[in-house]
Amino acid sequence: MAKKTTLKPDNSKNLESGLGDLAKLVLGKLDEHGLTMEQAVSAMQAAGTEVAAEKAAKPPKKAPAKKAKPKSTAVINVVDGQKLSTVALDWKQVWYTNCPMVSANNVDQELGWCRQEFKNMGIEYDYMRHTRDNDFYPHYRHNLKNLIRFGGLYPPIAVHADLSKTVLLGATWVYEGGCMAVRIDDKISQMKDLKGKKIGLSKSMNTLKNDWWRIQEHMGILSMLELNNMTKDDVEIVEFPYPDDWYNDPKMLAPMNNPTDLWAARDHKHDLAFRPLETALLEGKVDAIYTQSKVFQHLQEDTGKIKMIEDLSRYPDWTKQVANTPAIITCTKEMADKHPELVVAYMKAMVKVGHWANQHKPAASAILDHQTFYRDAQDTYRGIKDVDMVPSLNATNMKAIKIGKDFMLEHGYIKNDFDVDKWARPEFLQQGVHAWMEEEYAKKSWGRLKEGAVLNKKA
Repeated sequence: MAKKTTLKPDNSKNLESGLGDLAKLVLGKLDEHGLTMEQAVSAMQAAGTEVAAEKAAKPPKKAPAKKAKPKSTAVINVVDGQKLSTVALDWKQVWYTNCPMVSANNVDQELGWCRQEFKNMGIEYDYMRHTRDNDFYPHYRHNLKNLIRFGGLYPPIAVHADLSKTVLLGATWVYEGGCMAVRIDDKISQMKDLKGKKIGLSKSMNTLKNDWWRIQEHMGILSMLELNNMTKDDVEIVEFPYPDDWYNDPKMLAPMNNPTDLWAARDHKHDLAFRPLETALLEGKVDAIYTQSKVFQHLQEDTGKIKMIEDLSRYPDWTKQVANTPAIITCTKEMADKHPELVVAYMKAMVKVGHWANQHKPAASAILDHQTFYRDAQDTYRGIKDVDMVPSLNATNMKAIKIGKDFMLEHGYIKNDFDVDKWARPEFLQQGVHAWMEEEYAKKSWGRLKEGAVLNKKA
């Protein structure tokens, strides 16, 4: 079959015809204006020269420059051969940190009331790890001057004793103490059955931080032995060193909005890094280990592999219940002396949140469940139902702090002694309470005044 051939139209004749018509049109226009073709060509050449000059005068447009990545402003210090990183000091910024325990700050990180207090003052307020420039160590070393810490007792004692001067602002007491845990199938049901047996004692190999877990193990074991007419000579204490190095894991150094992000990343209720001796117990390397009452206790009992034979929280002698508790609030001395308004704002917020938590314990329990080691929200409620969530520097709290400090000094966990009463600066808590009361009065009296919302009206 023959291929069909498509013939393209010849456009050359059409082009010639079109150009001829265009030429006639141009000549006609030139004739109307009394111009010759030579004059028109000269004018066009002159115009072309001017356009070229204008183009040459204008520099060629440059491609938009790529935005340079902002350089880190982190301050690096080397301690024991390891780099510690913090942001540069800025008093328009306040950082906070807390421990996964019962405190108003752990409730507020979800409510955001403290953030609002600082926002009203034009101050940024964020979790310490909100930026990559801060590592985890300000939590233990308080090497960030514009940081406020609300957490476990032992690290801030170590800081004030041996690293740098801080100020004690408030405390929250929790009835936890500690338990002695054994394997569920062992024929050990009371402390006297541990005579001649092995009790584990952990030892963090991380020298940059306070070994708070070991201190409370040590303190709790000695208390339980004492209450059962025993001494450390009746048992064998077996030490278990562990790396305790998750702080340097690059995945954990990603910015976090608040501590809840940290504990979610760790799956903290099931992460054995928080219970370093549990594996040793289950593997039969030791016969008993210390654990915290109510919190870790219930998680461990739920495995069906562990039981408790002693519980310090059941004793009427509350002095035996100091176990990295009470949770205390501290800031640097520089912050307290030079920027007291920042400290008062924080304390006002903690008082406000504490009162709310006292009035709404189930709601507070649901929030705390994301950060603490209780089994669930209901278990958290049972743990905090008798806890006063408003920070205090009452005589009981001050005595508990002194007990913890004295134990650390006696057993070599701190090098230097100090006066706990002089450490405390109650004026910040007092001012915070007054500020909260004034705010409450203004809200509650708003509609009761004769002139309604009009205050300080001149006669």
